[in-house]
Amino acid sequence: MKDAQHRAPSVTRAPLYQLKAEFFKTLGHPVRIRVLELLSEREHAVAEMLPEVGVEPAHLSQQLAVLRRAQLVTTRREGSTVHYRLTTPELADLLKVARSILGGVLTHQAGLLDDLNDTTGTGTPAGTV
Repeated sequence: MKDAQHRAPSVTRAPLYQLKAEFFKTLGHPVRIRVLELLSEREHAVAEMLPEVGVEPAHLSQQLAVLRRAQLVTTRREGSTVHYRLTTPELADLLKVARSILGGVLTHQAGLLDDLNDTTGTGTPAGTV
């Protein structure tokens, strides 16, 4: 039997929930979300994304670098033009699911707002005795 000094060093792994949190932090910027939405449709050159995203070139470049480091996008060079695409189609699916969830939340909130507007503050609908 080997003693503790001769055991292979253990590799410390982050828990899956922590990795998921980091993944969602990466998605937590409006410019990065917009870029991913555009790339969900098709591959885009940086110049094509600029008017769609509406930020300065340097800012777009920074956000693309974050997405590259997270391995969410990949590049292809054609001459001096750099084209970006998603690394996996599941990212497009994730954005669709997020849109669906958000739609449900907003529908619920709109319903609550309607309820609020229909009451007088006494808990009775407006116009009732």
